[in-house]
Amino acid sequence: MIVRTILLLLAAPALWASEANPVIEAAERHARQLVEGQPGEIRIAADPIDTSRLIPCATLETYTPPNTRTIGRTHIGVRCQESANWNILVPVRISIISDYVRTSRSLLAGKTLRASDLVISSGDLSTLPTGTVISIDRAIGKTLRNSVGAGQALRADQLQAPLVIRQGQNVKVVSRGPGFLVKADGKAMNNAAEGELARARMLSGKTLSGIAQQDGSILLAN
Repeated sequence: MIVRTILLLLAAPALWASEANPVIEAAERHARQLVEGQPGEIRIAADPIDTSRLIPCATLETYTPPNTRTIGRTHIGVRCQESANWNILVPVRISIISDYVRTSRSLLAGKTLRASDLVISSGDLSTLPTGTVISIDRAIGKTLRNSVGAGQALRADQLQAPLVIRQGQNVKVVSRGPGFLVKADGKAMNNAAEGELARARMLSGKTLSGIAQQDGSILLAN
């Protein structure tokens, strides 16, 4: 039998063999699993749909359609695994009510953030920009990549860890492993924060790459 896909049925009370609607319940369970473990209060609400034309089915399978959002307004797929062989997309709203960080005043690019620059607010993350910072500890001590207006939600991609290596400075390039530790002098070829990729030109003229360390050295991968 050809699979029938129903996108958004009439916003009317659903009709099924019982008062509860198994399709709605299955969609809401699947939506909750998508955000399980996220900090904050999770709220799931499926839109009412008319399932009166669907043959009752005891074996339902849920899935996340391709390129579907996992927060905010989205759809959850529900299909019958029995001979009825129908498939439906249920409109669902996934909300996460959580603390998030916003600026207490206008801040310029290059500013190193302090606690007094930030305010904790509470809101629905589905209505805020992707990557909104939810912990003030993740922002304090970081540098702004761009200017931010007063009261704006702070995004992770607006923050940069303090530089531990600056282009042109002399650096120690370190190689270590079981039973050995080798250090050599080089000159940094790029800026890097702790944990970022850093390159150094050695006295021999050779270029080596490694990970920037908190002490300003570059650790080579073995």
